[in-house]
Formats: sequence, structure tokens, C-alpha cells
Amino acid sequence: MSAKPIEDPSPDILARLGEGDPGAAEECLDRYGAMVWSLARRFSPSPSDAEDAVQEIFLAVWKNAARFDPAKASEPTFINMIARRRLIDLHRHKQRRPEATSSELELETMVDQRSGEIEARAEMRLASRAIKDLRQVERDAILLSTYHGMSHREISQNMDLPLGTVKTYIRRGLNRVREQLETIG
Repeated sequence: MSAKPIEDPSPDILARLGEGDPGAAEECLDRYGAMVWSLARRFSPSPSDAEDAVQEIFLAVWKNAARFDPAKASEPTFINMIARRRLIDLHRHKQRRPEATSSELELETMVDQRSGEIEARAEMRLASRAIKDLRQVERDAILLSTYHGMSHREISQNMDLPLGTVKTYIRRGLNRVREQLETIG
């Protein structure tokens, strides 16, 4: 008795996309999203550029889905080809854009750094206030863990408390801090 090959019960995603099946778009993202993200991330200078590229790639896939011919290539190969062409186009387009002057870049970098520092300081002040509102034993456990890098076991020995109690204090304390920060932010 020979085994019968298992067939995919759903028709090709690209054929369904070409016919305008609304469920096919989500299925296409689920099936090929990781592959496209991997390519985009590899060929993009930053994660945000990769995200933009993924969006443009899937738009191109949807626009060209009706042109897919399974006799010429598999779905992954077809999508991979579109992705590579789109990434090349994006790279060429980026090269054609005029570069900002070095002083403009320096100013933009300084502004970004300063705003990031100001934001980080504000968040640290809020977190510090939230930690001060904790019970002393929770605060001590969290500080030993975060500032001194001690493991839960080391904190347990240092504070002469059971390991499970230390874990509970840290978890509850961090949850309270998170709740306070969410209500403020």
C-alpha cells in the first residue's frame, strides 16, 4: 500500500490574491512575512527602513499577484523575486536623494540626543518616585537585583528570606512601579 501525497487543501495564495480574495492577504502575510522581513532587514540600513520596505514589498506582491504563473516559479520564489527587486529599487532611490550637509546632520543628531536624554531623565525621575513608594523590602529586593546585579538566590541569602518570597517581592514591586508609570504616562 503506497502513501498518498498530502495535498494543500487551500488554493495558491497568490492566485486567490489575484482574484481579490480578502482572506488571502492575511494568509500571505502569515506565510511569507518572516521571509520578506528577513530579506528587508538584511538589505536595509535600519529596522524602520526594513519595516517600510516590507510594506512596499507586500503592496508590490498584491499588485502583481495576478501575474503569478506556477509553471514558471513557486510562490516563495515569486515573492522573493519581487522583494529583491523592490529592495534594489529602494536602495537606488535612496542613493539619488541629495545628502544633507554635515552641519545639518550634526544639528539633527544633537537635537535627537538631547531630546532622548531629556526623555530618559524624566522617565528615570518617574520610576525613582514609583520605587520610593514601594514597601521597603520590595524596594531593597529590586535595587539589589537591578543596581547591584544580584541573582534572586543571592538576594535571598543577602536578605535572609526564602527564594520564593524574594521573587514575589520583586515581581509585585515591579508590577506596582509599572502600574504607576502607566497611569502617569
